[in-house]
Amino acid sequence: MFKLFKPAPPIERLPENKIDSEYKRLRFQVFMGIFIGYAAYYLIRKNFSLAIPYLTEQGFSKGELGLALSAISIAYGISKFVMGTVSDRSNARYFLAAGLLLSAIINLAMGFIPFFTSSIAIMFVMLFLNGWVQGMGWPPSGRTLVHWFSVSERGGKTAVWNVAHNVGGGLMAPLAIMGVSIVSTYFGATYIGFEGIFILPALVAVLVAVVAFLLMRDTPQSVGLPPIEEYRNDYPSKSKKMFETELTTKEILFKYVLNNKWVWAIAIANVFVYFVRYGVLDWAPTYLSEEKGFNMEESSLAYFLYEWAGIPGTLLCGYISDKVFKGRRGPAGVVFMAGVLVAVVVYWLNPAGNPMIDNLALIAIGFLIYGPVMLIGLQALDFVPKKAAGTAAGLTGLFGYLGGAVMANALLGYIVQYASWDAGFILLIGSCVLATILFAITWNVRGQEVVKH
Repeated sequence: MFKLFKPAPPIERLPENKIDSEYKRLRFQVFMGIFIGYAAYYLIRKNFSLAIPYLTEQGFSKGELGLALSAISIAYGISKFVMGTVSDRSNARYFLAAGLLLSAIINLAMGFIPFFTSSIAIMFVMLFLNGWVQGMGWPPSGRTLVHWFSVSERGGKTAVWNVAHNVGGGLMAPLAIMGVSIVSTYFGATYIGFEGIFILPALVAVLVAVVAFLLMRDTPQSVGLPPIEEYRNDYPSKSKKMFETELTTKEILFKYVLNNKWVWAIAIANVFVYFVRYGVLDWAPTYLSEEKGFNMEESSLAYFLYEWAGIPGTLLCGYISDKVFKGRRGPAGVVFMAGVLVAVVVYWLNPAGNPMIDNLALIAIGFLIYGPVMLIGLQALDFVPKKAAGTAAGLTGLFGYLGGAVMANALLGYIVQYASWDAGFILLIGSCVLATILFAITWNVRGQEVVKH
């Protein structure tokens, strides 16, 4: 591991009369750092989806482009797990900013240099590289959450932070459209125009990476503060045991993660949740264009609505799991996935010529699907000690992306190409059902109880 990424060492504790004010200030500052930092990852993760309609005009098929798009999910799924184990032993501040800058550079290359979008093989490689460095975003955010926020408040804070998915994902489409307009207007003699989908969001991401780095800190102890459990008198067990010793990779993997049956249960559930999430999201511009008669601006608006509808949905899901179900995430997952099932059926069966119903269906899917996405990440944090949080989250991400998202990109693309959109929607509906069943298996499980034992 590079010396730069090593965890920040603890320093001498601040005077008692300064701890409370400094803790409150830094908790807000650090939270804003991981919020805007992770949102910026989404500005430059799924741009390629909006470029697909343009690239089909260049002669590429949907199956080929879906295969190229799957590279992001393949790389991200592996990287989220690998980088999770690295992140658990790294300085979150440096780790998050470095990944964001690298992803921005890759997107700028795809936008400015035509060679990098000249063939499926080259696009696959570039998107694979982008997916790999994108895996440096979630794990340091999870590490930060568990070090700065204690178990009794973590559900609500994680739900709020998870909204960063939707803020970044929702802003990506307007920024991409603006980028296309700028490139077409001022650089039309050199570029086709779709290159702006990559360029403008990447430039914004570079600026955000700098701001996030300035805001973030690694652990409370690294700035002279006590551990969060001591500060809030909120321990995961009556023995007041804290996992403040950095664990080895072997301990993290084989003692706390791979032998945890509940981590495996939510990891498998994530396959089906992510298949629905990305099966709807990544193919929305193409599906709405081909089957419902939407133009690029209308498709981008629908994409935007899908993402931003997830904000109140995620917050509501976190609240319900904390207050109504008393820390049990399974019941909330069942309720929300059942709602997704209904909305997907409406989105599929609504005849062309009713754009309002299509948009409402997408809003409903976006509102509902991000709750289960958040719950699985939260359960991953809850089910293990905080020094293993990145690895547990990485394992669920590995399943979600290598299983669900890759199927949503490559498999769904070829099924639609060689069968029909109807066949694709049947797979989406089946995934909704299976995800609901797996959430039901964890109906009575509370994360803190798993950690205690």
